[in-house]
Amino acid sequence: MNPVKKILGSVRDAKKATFLTLAFILGEVFLEVLIPFITAELVNDIQDGEPLSRIVKIGCAMIVAAILSLSFGAAAGYSSSIASAKVSRNIRHDIFEKVQSFSFGNIDKFSTASLVTRMTTDIMSVQNAYMMSIRIAVRAPVMLIFAVIMAFIMGGALATTFVVVIPVLVFGLIMIARFAMPAFRAVFKKYDKLNESIEENVRGMRVVKGFAREPYEISKFSTASEEIKKDFTKAERIVALNDPLMKLCIYFNMIFIMFVGAKIIITNQGSTIDVGQMSAMITYGVQILMSLMMISMIYVMLTMSYEAIKRIAEVLEEEPSITDPADPVMEVKDGSVDFTDVFFKYSETANRPALSDVDLHIDSGMTVGILGGTGSSKSTFVQLIPRLYDVNGGSVKVGGVDVREYDIKTLRDAVSVVLQKNVIFSGTIAENLRWGNENATDEELIEACKLAQAHDFIMSFEEGYETKIEQGGTNVSGGQKQRLCIARALLKKPKILILDDSTSAVDTRTDALIRKGFKEYIPDTTKIIIAQRVSSVMDADMIIIMEGGKIQAKGTHEQLLKTCDVYRETYEQQMGKGGVEDEQ
Repeated sequence: MNPVKKILGSVRDAKKATFLTLAFILGEVFLEVLIPFITAELVNDIQDGEPLSRIVKIGCAMIVAAILSLSFGAAAGYSSSIASAKVSRNIRHDIFEKVQSFSFGNIDKFSTASLVTRMTTDIMSVQNAYMMSIRIAVRAPVMLIFAVIMAFIMGGALATTFVVVIPVLVFGLIMIARFAMPAFRAVFKKYDKLNESIEENVRGMRVVKGFAREPYEISKFSTASEEIKKDFTKAERIVALNDPLMKLCIYFNMIFIMFVGAKIIITNQGSTIDVGQMSAMITYGVQILMSLMMISMIYVMLTMSYEAIKRIAEVLEEEPSITDPADPVMEVKDGSVDFTDVFFKYSETANRPALSDVDLHIDSGMTVGILGGTGSSKSTFVQLIPRLYDVNGGSVKVGGVDVREYDIKTLRDAVSVVLQKNVIFSGTIAENLRWGNENATDEELIEACKLAQAHDFIMSFEEGYETKIEQGGTNVSGGQKQRLCIARALLKKPKILILDDSTSAVDTRTDALIRKGFKEYIPDTTKIIIAQRVSSVMDADMIIIMEGGKIQAKGTHEQLLKTCDVYRETYEQQMGKGGVEDEQ
């Protein structure tokens, strides 16, 4: 679909303000073109010695026309600002709504920094372009046409000066725009890199300060900023040539009209062209050339904005890689999980699969532990269960039904995932917890927090469950954040609970209490625990050892001690020969 047509779909409630702007612009242009005509009449009447009453009458008509033109222009500016603001709001809403429907695969395709740039810098560029389109992009061509017509009416043969000046100006402006465009286009991709640098720096501020890398980060940011400055400077230098070229044409036009016009007036004693007509010709000449300059500036700005429009349209046209089936299953029977010949790659161009030849059956209510080194695809494995990604081969079933046959919301309501990177939103603790169940009672909040071993530290705060959480959860510790996320997941009362290394920041005693609570209070919920510590999974019904995207071994703690060298070595390193966890 044409990117511009896609963006125009977001005009919606801005149509009225847009059409009003166009009407006001036409009124403004008509009056501006009329004023030189009235001025010519006034000059001629003064020259001919007409009565004062007629001169005052024409003067008043000129003042009224000027006031009306100014009023139309102000009204056009007001309505165009409303229209463009509404369009940018609609686009921003449409992009945000679209992003909410994306799967992890779609997000990976664009990157967070790029999406932020598109929702800020690009949308602002489109907003300015829309305002220019309904104001100057309409005003300049209409003014050009009207002024040319009036120039030939008023000046006759003298208007042939425009036959020389206009082609020169048009050629010069096209060349300026042509050389400026590549620099403008290059800026947008560099904005992505700049935003990415800022995002990484803000998120990793503690690491930056911990390693005293502030000078390096400042240097990296300065380099990215300098690249953008260079591109803009290069483009602006080229565009700045508009001004001298414009003035050259205007002055040439004025000199030509004044010299040739004066000669004609003197030679023909005003029978062919008079002083009033010559003054109107000068004004129309300025209007024509200014209109051409405006058209060239619009061309530059709209071409630059077109890059932003394409980037926004890419997001709006992106189809979610994971969608509901035509006739979705609306109920998850139980928490059983089956992996059959599962094969998965993050992208078609990936060099190797993230998962391959995965076969596994998990009974409903089982506790399953997953161990494996970094890059063994443990997180990828569990993300297939709530269908955050779709398999490329084989199948994943929950409750005996392929996850691709479920209504997505139904499936994800039945599967609670506490991801490795815990996210707490700004607001109160209670508001954060109710992300799991917006209708949860205070008693249910307390019960979930007790299971997650979060209740005691919450009550240690002065305001308890009404304690404000700052953006990113910066006023709670890593372990507290993890326990709040676990409590939030429990409030969904899921059939499957997945903990992706989400107790790594709590001590072993608290970890044990959390697992004990799960065993006693949610025995029918399937619990899948990814962990780095053997102690977190050793009492599981089944332990899976993953390596290189494959299941290398599975069994109970006792079975793996006998049959799996990797598990036994890990156990002995962490727990010691006596089976007691070493203190670090």
